Amino acid sequence: MIDLGALLKTFIYLISSSLLYPVLLLLVVLTLVIIVYGGSFFAEWLSRIRLKDASPIALPALLKSGACKDVVSHRVNRYLGDLKQARTKDDDTDTIVENLLQETSLRLWRSMDRLRILVRAAPSLGLIGTLIPMGTGLAALGQGDMTKLTTDLVIAFTTTVVGLAIGTLAFFIYTIRRRWIEEDVKNMELATELIMNDQKRGGYEILKTAANE
Repeated sequence: MIDLGALLKTFIYLISSSLLYPVLLLLVVLTLVIIVYGGSFFAEWLSRIRLKDASPIALPALLKSGACKDVVSHRVNRYLGDLKQARTKDDDTDTIVENLLQETSLRLWRSMDRLRILVRAAPSLGLIGTLIPMGTGLAALGQGDMTKLTTDLVIAFTTTVVGLAIGTLAFFIYTIRRRWIEEDVKNMELATELIMNDQKRGGYEILKTAANE
């Protein structure tokens, strides 16, 4: 008669053991990914500390006049260029500008998804990489194989450290970049409102002058 319990235990053990090397590979890949994110984060931080300070009172005038290249980030400056092109369209300008603002905001927030995944996935992979060798290490301890036990314990603890380190660094980068994106989106919305209101006011003045004539 087939021992179903022993069969299930063996099957689960094989699945758990087969996951060790994929987990180690993923941790190596995530380490390379967080290094790339760290480099881009440092580059953006350098560019932002070079920006000039502008008071909340002076910022609207700078955005409206376009003299804000050294005040706002490169994202906002790129958006202002796209907004300028959108205003030259002969179609429904309001709809085009609104879609441009929403698409730009969505793209910025979507760029944070990978960091959010790293914050959760890296510690989880580190925990998986810890528990799998612990199981095989305990089995080796029962057989008196201290060499394999030592090797498995080293793998277990190092995967935990790597996973937690990646998750902590990813959380730090995510928190700072989220604050930057919130600031950029606020400036984009402010610039859109100022420029579109100015355009509508200019159109109203033209119609009023034509009516008076």
